[in-house]
Amino acid sequence: MLLQIYVAMKAMPWYCALPSVSEYMVENGWTKCFASICDVGWFAYIMSLIAYFVVVEFGIYWMHRELHDIKPLYKYLHATHHIYNKQNTLSPFAGLAFHPLDGILQAVPHVIALFIIPTHFRSHVALLFLEAIWTANIHDCIHGKIWPIMGAGYHTIHHTSYRHNYGHYTIWMDWMLGTLRDPEEDVFEKVK
Repeated sequence: MLLQIYVAMKAMPWYCALPSVSEYMVENGWTKCFASICDVGWFAYIMSLIAYFVVVEFGIYWMHRELHDIKPLYKYLHATHHIYNKQNTLSPFAGLAFHPLDGILQAVPHVIALFIIPTHFRSHVALLFLEAIWTANIHDCIHGKIWPIMGAGYHTIHHTSYRHNYGHYTIWMDWMLGTLRDPEEDVFEKVK
Protein backbone atom coordinates (compact mmCIF):
# COMPACT_ATOMS: atom_id res chain seq x y z
CA MET A 1 0.00 0.00 0.00
CA LEU A 2 2.93 2.35 0.69
CA LEU A 3 4.15 1.76 -2.86
CA GLN A 4 0.68 2.64 -4.18
CA ILE A 5 0.70 5.89 -2.19
CA TYR A 6 4.22 6.70 -3.40
CA VAL A 7 3.38 6.07 -7.09
CA ALA A 8 0.14 8.06 -6.82
CA MET A 9 1.80 11.03 -5.12
CA LYS A 10 4.65 11.04 -7.63
CA ALA A 11 2.16 11.16 -10.52
CA MET A 12 -0.24 13.68 -8.95
CA PRO A 13 1.41 16.87 -10.31
CA TRP A 14 1.24 15.38 -13.81
CA TYR A 15 -2.43 14.45 -13.35
CA CYS A 16 -3.11 18.15 -12.76
CA ALA A 17 -1.62 19.09 -16.14
CA LEU A 18 -4.52 17.94 -18.32
CA PRO A 19 -7.26 19.80 -16.40
CA SER A 20 -5.05 22.89 -16.42
CA VAL A 21 -4.58 22.69 -20.19
CA SER A 22 -8.29 22.01 -20.73
CA GLU A 23 -9.24 25.01 -18.59
CA TYR A 24 -6.87 27.16 -20.66
CA MET A 25 -8.60 25.95 -23.83
CA VAL A 26 -12.03 26.67 -22.31
CA GLU A 27 -10.99 30.15 -21.17
CA ASN A 28 -9.76 30.94 -24.70
CA GLY A 29 -13.05 29.80 -26.24
CA TRP A 30 -11.60 26.85 -28.15
CA THR A 31 -14.16 24.37 -26.81
CA LYS A 32 -17.95 24.08 -26.82
CA CYS A 33 -18.18 24.78 -23.08
CA PHE A 34 -20.82 27.08 -21.70
CA ALA A 35 -20.72 28.87 -18.37
CA SER A 36 -24.32 28.78 -17.24
CA ILE A 37 -27.18 26.33 -17.62
CA CYS A 38 -29.38 29.37 -18.32
CA ASP A 39 -27.37 29.83 -21.55
CA VAL A 40 -28.84 26.63 -23.01
CA GLY A 41 -31.78 25.64 -20.78
CA TRP A 42 -32.30 22.56 -18.63
CA PHE A 43 -33.37 20.21 -21.41
CA ALA A 44 -30.30 20.98 -23.56
CA TYR A 45 -28.09 20.76 -20.45
CA ILE A 46 -29.39 17.28 -19.57
CA MET A 47 -29.09 16.08 -23.18
CA SER A 48 -25.53 17.42 -23.44
CA LEU A 49 -24.62 15.79 -20.11
CA ILE A 50 -25.90 12.43 -21.40
CA ALA A 51 -23.94 12.90 -24.65
CA TYR A 52 -20.85 13.83 -22.62
CA PHE A 53 -21.18 10.61 -20.59
CA VAL A 54 -21.56 8.52 -23.77
CA VAL A 55 -18.46 10.07 -25.40
CA VAL A 56 -16.43 9.65 -22.20
CA GLU A 57 -17.59 6.04 -21.67
CA PHE A 58 -16.72 5.16 -25.26
CA GLY A 59 -13.38 6.97 -25.21
CA ILE A 60 -12.15 5.64 -21.88
CA TYR A 61 -13.22 2.08 -22.69
CA TRP A 62 -11.16 2.12 -25.89
CA MET A 63 -8.22 3.97 -24.34
CA HIS A 64 -8.10 1.47 -21.47
CA ARG A 65 -8.49 -1.50 -23.78
CA GLU A 66 -5.72 -0.26 -26.09
CA LEU A 67 -3.44 0.24 -23.07
CA HIS A 68 -3.81 -3.53 -22.64
CA ASP A 69 -3.78 -4.59 -26.30
CA ILE A 70 -0.85 -2.51 -27.57
CA LYS A 71 2.07 -4.31 -25.93
CA PRO A 72 4.52 -1.35 -25.61
CA LEU A 73 1.78 0.80 -24.04
CA TYR A 74 1.06 -1.95 -21.57
CA LYS A 75 4.71 -2.69 -20.81
CA TYR A 76 5.90 0.89 -20.35
CA LEU A 77 2.76 2.58 -19.03
CA HIS A 78 -0.16 0.48 -17.82
CA ALA A 79 1.81 -2.35 -16.20
CA THR A 80 2.73 0.09 -13.42
CA HIS A 81 -0.92 0.01 -12.37
CA HIS A 82 -1.39 -3.73 -12.90
CA ILE A 83 1.25 -4.89 -10.45
CA TYR A 84 -1.74 -4.82 -8.08
CA ASN A 85 -3.30 -7.94 -9.57
CA LYS A 86 -4.74 -9.78 -6.60
CA GLN A 87 -7.63 -8.84 -4.38
CA ASN A 88 -5.35 -8.53 -1.35
CA THR A 89 -3.03 -6.08 -3.17
CA LEU A 90 -5.78 -3.70 -4.30
CA SER A 91 -6.70 -0.68 -2.24
CA PRO A 92 -8.22 2.74 -2.95
CA PHE A 93 -4.66 4.05 -3.37
CA ALA A 94 -4.16 1.71 -6.34
CA GLY A 95 -6.84 3.76 -8.12
CA LEU A 96 -4.36 6.60 -8.58
CA ALA A 97 -1.16 4.54 -8.78
CA PHE A 98 -0.56 4.94 -12.52
CA HIS A 99 2.32 5.97 -14.68
CA PRO A 100 1.56 9.70 -15.17
CA LEU A 101 1.15 9.38 -18.95
CA ASP A 102 -1.25 6.45 -18.46
CA GLY A 103 -3.42 8.55 -16.13
CA ILE A 104 -3.41 11.44 -18.60
CA LEU A 105 -4.26 9.18 -21.57
CA GLN A 106 -7.25 7.74 -19.72
CA ALA A 107 -8.49 11.27 -18.95
CA VAL A 108 -8.11 12.55 -22.55
CA PRO A 109 -11.69 11.51 -23.54
CA HIS A 110 -12.98 14.08 -21.00
CA VAL A 111 -11.10 16.80 -22.88
CA ILE A 112 -12.05 15.50 -26.34
CA ALA A 113 -15.70 15.66 -25.28
CA LEU A 114 -15.29 19.41 -24.65
CA PHE A 115 -14.62 19.90 -28.36
CA ILE A 116 -17.57 17.84 -29.60
CA ILE A 117 -20.31 18.25 -27.00
CA PRO A 118 -21.61 21.54 -25.60
CA THR A 119 -20.61 21.06 -21.97
CA HIS A 120 -21.32 22.99 -18.80
CA PHE A 121 -17.84 23.81 -17.53
CA ARG A 122 -18.56 23.36 -13.81
CA SER A 123 -20.19 19.99 -14.53
CA HIS A 124 -17.05 18.95 -16.43
CA VAL A 125 -14.84 19.94 -13.47
CA ALA A 126 -17.19 18.19 -11.01
CA LEU A 127 -17.07 15.00 -13.11
CA LEU A 128 -13.27 15.07 -13.13
CA PHE A 129 -13.35 15.38 -9.32
CA LEU A 130 -15.87 12.54 -9.07
CA GLU A 131 -13.60 10.46 -11.31
CA ALA A 132 -10.90 10.55 -8.62
CA ILE A 133 -13.43 9.33 -6.03
CA TRP A 134 -14.78 6.70 -8.42
CA THR A 135 -11.33 5.34 -9.30
CA ALA A 136 -10.53 4.94 -5.59
CA ASN A 137 -13.89 3.23 -5.08
CA ILE A 138 -13.47 0.60 -7.82
CA HIS A 139 -10.14 -0.45 -6.31
CA ASP A 140 -11.41 -0.98 -2.75
CA CYS A 141 -12.70 -4.55 -3.45
CA ILE A 142 -16.10 -3.78 -1.90
CA HIS A 143 -18.62 -4.64 -4.60
CA GLY A 144 -21.73 -2.45 -4.28
CA LYS A 145 -23.76 -4.47 -6.81
CA ILE A 146 -25.49 -1.44 -8.33
CA TRP A 147 -26.22 -2.45 -11.92
CA PRO A 148 -25.11 -1.03 -14.45
CA ILE A 149 -22.37 0.72 -12.47
CA MET A 150 -18.81 -0.57 -12.93
CA GLY A 151 -18.21 -1.39 -9.28
CA ALA A 152 -15.25 -2.87 -7.48
CA GLY A 153 -16.40 -6.44 -8.15
CA TYR A 154 -16.16 -5.89 -11.89
CA HIS A 155 -12.88 -4.00 -11.66
CA THR A 156 -11.27 -6.59 -9.38
CA ILE A 157 -11.94 -9.14 -12.14
CA HIS A 158 -10.21 -6.73 -14.54
CA HIS A 159 -7.11 -6.71 -12.34
CA THR A 160 -7.01 -10.48 -12.02
CA SER A 161 -7.90 -11.44 -15.63
CA TYR A 162 -6.52 -8.46 -17.65
CA ARG A 163 -8.99 -9.17 -20.52
CA HIS A 164 -12.35 -8.12 -19.10
CA ASN A 165 -14.21 -5.13 -17.66
CA TYR A 166 -12.34 -2.20 -19.25
CA GLY A 167 -15.30 0.14 -18.74
CA HIS A 168 -15.48 3.43 -17.00
CA TYR A 169 -18.50 4.42 -14.89
CA THR A 170 -20.74 1.70 -16.35
CA ILE A 171 -20.53 -1.81 -17.77
CA TRP A 172 -22.31 -0.85 -21.04
CA MET A 173 -19.28 -0.81 -23.32
CA ASP A 174 -18.02 -4.15 -21.97
CA TRP A 175 -21.50 -5.63 -22.38
CA MET A 176 -21.84 -4.35 -25.98
CA LEU A 177 -18.33 -5.44 -27.02
CA GLY A 178 -18.22 -8.85 -25.30
CA THR A 179 -15.60 -8.07 -22.65
CA LEU A 180 -17.94 -8.09 -19.64
CA ARG A 181 -17.37 -10.65 -16.91
CA ASP A 182 -19.92 -10.49 -14.10
CA PRO A 183 -18.62 -10.93 -10.52
CA GLU A 184 -21.77 -12.85 -9.54
CA GLU A 185 -21.25 -15.37 -12.36
CA ASP A 186 -17.51 -15.46 -11.61
CA VAL A 187 -18.20 -16.55 -8.01
CA PHE A 188 -20.68 -19.18 -9.27
CA GLU A 189 -18.09 -20.57 -11.73
CA LYS A 190 -15.47 -20.88 -8.94
CA VAL A 191 -17.92 -22.85 -6.79
CA LYS A 192 -18.56 -25.44 -9.56
